Amino acid sequence: MSALLRSTMLAAARSPRLERTITRLPVSRAVVARFVAGTTVKQAVRATETLLRSGRFVSIDYLGEDTTDPASAEATLEQYRMLIAALGRLPQAKVATGAVRPLEVSVKLSALGQALPDNGHAIALEHAREICAAAQAAGVWVTVDAEDHTTTDSTLSIVRELRADYPWLGTVLQAYLRRTEEDCRTLAGPGSRIRLCKGAYDEPESVAFREKSEVDASYLRCLGVLTAGEGYPMIASHDPVVITAAGVGVQCAQRKTEEYEYQMLFGIRTDEQQRLADAGNHVRVYVPYGDQWYGYFMRRLAERPANVGFFLRALVGTRKR
Repeated sequence: MSALLRSTMLAAARSPRLERTITRLPVSRAVVARFVAGTTVKQAVRATETLLRSGRFVSIDYLGEDTTDPASAEATLEQYRMLIAALGRLPQAKVATGAVRPLEVSVKLSALGQALPDNGHAIALEHAREICAAAQAAGVWVTVDAEDHTTTDSTLSIVRELRADYPWLGTVLQAYLRRTEEDCRTLAGPGSRIRLCKGAYDEPESVAFREKSEVDASYLRCLGVLTAGEGYPMIASHDPVVITAAGVGVQCAQRKTEEYEYQMLFGIRTDEQQRLADAGNHVRVYVPYGDQWYGYFMRRLAERPANVGFFLRALVGTRKR
């Protein structure tokens, strides 16, 4: 996909007018079902049980970001309370302390109030702390998602503070940011869990690599730092080149299977997910749910031309009927 088309799609992800248009199309929800597990906790848990039976692990994200009022942040927190309670009732939550946990939730700090004026950082920190406490009691992991580069310092500060009490807390680093290789060196210490992805926001060249070749090269450098480190790398990519290189890298670093994992998105390269899991690898599927699917969906379209074609074919097919 050209850089121009990708930028256009990512700009559309933040357009309220386009959101109103696309979310009203009947075909949209049918197509979105490929990438989003539903709108309720019950639907998310049902998708989770299916994935667990296949031998894959799960990280569930309640969709939403850029919260602008305290009530919405509280509502997101309540949704995570309900989700974690439901996951804690699954048999897979009862694993030994310290083992790789098959169940995890992913949280965006902007959905927990990070951008609220005056005290957003503190509000997001306390909400995230409550989620971590509930997750620990339920036998579930938590990973803090990455968002656009303006939030990175605040996010990593919150992660560092929370890890003092919850050392299993994971976070996400985005390889397209120029700072990420150094962040990997800083964060790849004992007990750390780092999900390394390429990045899904439209960032300026001053802070991010813009060319695919540069992003790919950065990803592999960052992955090398993580596999040589003392933490638990989470290789979040659908790129066959990356997956092959990761396999070589973990072997060279003499990592055991339980010392790293692959991660992929719900509905994308499902056959490859299963192939890796069947080969004995840990594979975790990122499962989003909720009504606020528009921004997530548009970023998925921006990532791969095949996703755009899938949506357009479905749209044309609906209009012909």
